[in-house]
Amino acid sequence: MNMKEISKLIRPLLVIVLCSYSIMTFAGNEQRAGAAGASELLINPFARTSGWAGANVAGVRGLEGMYSNVAGLAFTNKTELIFTQTSWLQYGSKMFDANTSVSSISTFGFSQKMGESAVLGFAVMNMSFGDIEITTVDLPDGGIGTFSPKYMNIALSYAKIFSNSIYGGMTVKMISEQISNVGANGIALDAGIQYVTGAKDNLKFGISLKNVGPRMSFAGDGISFRNYLNPDYEMTVEQRSSEFELPALLNIGLSYDFNIDVHRLTGAGTFTSNSFQKDQYRLGAEYSYKEYFMIRAGYTYEEGLNDVATRTTALRGPSAGFTVELPMGNGSTFGLDYSYRHTDPFQGSHAIGARINL
Repeated sequence: MNMKEISKLIRPLLVIVLCSYSIMTFAGNEQRAGAAGASELLINPFARTSGWAGANVAGVRGLEGMYSNVAGLAFTNKTELIFTQTSWLQYGSKMFDANTSVSSISTFGFSQKMGESAVLGFAVMNMSFGDIEITTVDLPDGGIGTFSPKYMNIALSYAKIFSNSIYGGMTVKMISEQISNVGANGIALDAGIQYVTGAKDNLKFGISLKNVGPRMSFAGDGISFRNYLNPDYEMTVEQRSSEFELPALLNIGLSYDFNIDVHRLTGAGTFTSNSFQKDQYRLGAEYSYKEYFMIRAGYTYEEGLNDVATRTTALRGPSAGFTVELPMGNGSTFGLDYSYRHTDPFQGSHAIGARINL
């Protein structure tokens, strides 16, 4: 069986699986909001794609596709590296300071083209919440030290060019949530496809399925205690933590490029079906001049977003950002990305990233 035959076989299977999942979760389930764990999987840690609200699921290219749609990773030319620092839900006046935000997110990614059509990607996302005072029943005001919660996601991706118009990929993610004496570990899978068509490959479709995996639970000394079964026999008792599910979701996106000489204007839209919260509609636009300078904006809408009584997220909807891409010779570039996401409460979330394309 040659590659064309394999591609023809894989295409309908992927469409059937992803569309079946879409039917099962199409309506969303706001009654289950907050019931899932590992909600850090829903945070886009990259500055470029978050600048237009993650609306470009159909057209994302390169390493940032590991979050939005892993199929976009297949467009890596040779080697790409990204480092992004995010001040998540900022409440102070200083950007990128763990003491003036709910959390600080550091993300590193690396991708490498393998052969003519395959790409491997690796990314680490680490969330730091700063130092938190240790308290007990007897010492509710603390004074006995601090602890630092740590969330970390490690992702390994594989993407491939199946034909001139079909791209696909898969990601395996390892999830770790830890405090000083309790932790949870899990694993999740992402998958995605992109279809490119049009006279100048300017019309794109994309589907991505994210955060599918087994339930997780917490364990550790923090949920254990010592007690006497009788006056002469002491033993350690471990309480079992309830299991929680991962926040699975499905993205279906469309984008179109308008190219006029050295100018490009891209419009994109994505529907996100969430298993544990309201469905979302994402719209975004990006203007590019020679691919050296890009400015973008986006908006994420969900039911009840504009009413404080029905809002279930701090992200109010608008986002914006820009990119400056500098050529370094031999086709290599160095880029700076920035994005802002409006929030209420808090004072927004800022992300700044640096990327190198070799």
